[in-house]
Amino acid sequence: MNWKPRNLRELARMVVGDAEHFPYRSSKYITEFFEDCDLDFVHAGETRQVWAAERIEEVLAMPRATPSVMPDAFIRIIRRLLDKGDAEGDDADRIKALAALNIMLAREGWAAFYDENGLGQLRHIATNTIAQTANPHRPFTPSEIERRDQLLSYLCKCSEDELIEDVLLPLFRQLGFHRITAAGHKDKALEYGKDVWMKYTLPTLHVLYFGIQAKKGKLDSSGVSTANVAEIHNQVTMMLGHEIFDPELSRRVLVDHAFIVAGGEITKQARNWIGNKLDASKRSQVMFMDREDILNLFVVNNLPLPKGALPAVTQAWDDLDDDLPF
Repeated sequence: MNWKPRNLRELARMVVGDAEHFPYRSSKYITEFFEDCDLDFVHAGETRQVWAAERIEEVLAMPRATPSVMPDAFIRIIRRLLDKGDAEGDDADRIKALAALNIMLAREGWAAFYDENGLGQLRHIATNTIAQTANPHRPFTPSEIERRDQLLSYLCKCSEDELIEDVLLPLFRQLGFHRITAAGHKDKALEYGKDVWMKYTLPTLHVLYFGIQAKKGKLDSSGVSTANVAEIHNQVTMMLGHEIFDPELSRRVLVDHAFIVAGGEITKQARNWIGNKLDASKRSQVMFMDREDILNLFVVNNLPLPKGALPAVTQAWDDLDDDLPF
């Protein structure tokens, strides 16, 4: 999706420092700005604003999954632009710079903000999702490692319903899935092997349907754990063979893919056992997500921790706040 030339020019003025509240950058420092964003753009004396606008337009043209997802390079530009180390004069917290940037971003349906670590973030206004450089295999910062450990402790003690409601539903919403419907465990007769079903819209506007079968603990295929794997196999078979009703289309549809999600480890033996039990067509429809995947995706997408995963002091303040009459 192309941005309006007016907005490109305005953002370029902020990058080169011709806009109020943003530091002035000469040719050398414009090149260094883009180097800090891991981009190999080199300014060689061209008109600063025009050149910067052309480079930003190139970045926005990079592949993205949907209009509500930003290229990683653009997210890095916004974070560098909002770096608190560039604060000047009476704008020590860069509140004025942030406000000026948001006036422009709002015209394209985006908003910038600082997270709890003081890092600039982008939020898509229509879907309320946060744009992230979400590589779950990158090194984590100390604060991210702390949040990961807190979530790990929560996964060790939460129930299956809490795993679904407090962890999986927010995670899949952030990842771009929509119409997420949790079957719950109160009415097993209506579950048909699905804990959750949801939709994902491809860039071509075709829609895929996903089902999730979640288990709290470890999935293995040895000893007593074999019963759990056999149960999962039966539920996945039911999930792929039973239709769901999509109220947006007013018709019944089949699930295209099934996620098997575990709050613990899914061993290689369990994956192989399930794979051997499924025929070739169904095997290609099944995907696995275990505790490590959940932890990494949750942290890199900067999702708020479930209430039960917060540190004791924070939890006490939250409980007190819930009891206040105002």
